[in-house]
Amino acid sequence: MKKSIITVAILTALASTTAIAHEKGDILVRVGLTTVAPDDSSSNISLAGGDLGFGVSVDSNTQIGLNLAYFITDKWNIEVLAATPFVHDVNVNSNPLGLEKLGEVTHLPPSLTANYFFAEKDAAFQPYIGLGLNYTIFFDEEFTSTNEGIGFSDLDLDSSFGWTAQVGFDYMLNKDWFINASARYIDISTDASFTLNNADLGANNAPGSVSVDINPYVYTLSVGYTF
Repeated sequence: MKKSIITVAILTALASTTAIAHEKGDILVRVGLTTVAPDDSSSNISLAGGDLGFGVSVDSNTQIGLNLAYFITDKWNIEVLAATPFVHDVNVNSNPLGLEKLGEVTHLPPSLTANYFFAEKDAAFQPYIGLGLNYTIFFDEEFTSTNEGIGFSDLDLDSSFGWTAQVGFDYMLNKDWFINASARYIDISTDASFTLNNADLGANNAPGSVSVDINPYVYTLSVGYTF
């Protein structure tokens, strides 16, 4: 009798550790930190039709990341990436005009991906790959006060539509809670326009522009819950 009770207890414990992975119909919520690290390049800045001979660069930024995912099968889910707005410093690549930080831009890069999970259903480690689309919205674009004093104004960046790909994993702590890590690449390109009005530089409301490929790698570390 005692052996039977022990056997039942062991089987119950083993059963509780299986089938803890995601399955069709699950809704995942992940919250953590997301870093956008641009792999950027740009054209040279154009001012009043002339080439200034240097471009711009964009720095990294970390914000609170949020994503939601729904499993349409045991192996496939659809995921939406969101975050608090990312704020990036924009700098010139060289400094012939004595400029410091050029300005700041804020953006949101919502992305929709379809992800495939490789592992068996009872595995705690659940790696996946995904491919999808991104739409990045820029807002609150502004020059620094120093550059506004020089005469720079009307900074505006076009929205971007591109593709995204990612790799990541969920590690199941139990049937509800898990930790997540992912790395993704997002295709983000934008055209920026501005105006320079400075009599000393011979610029009277001179239009300027620059094309920027931001193309960031996006890294996320988060905690998730399954509904």
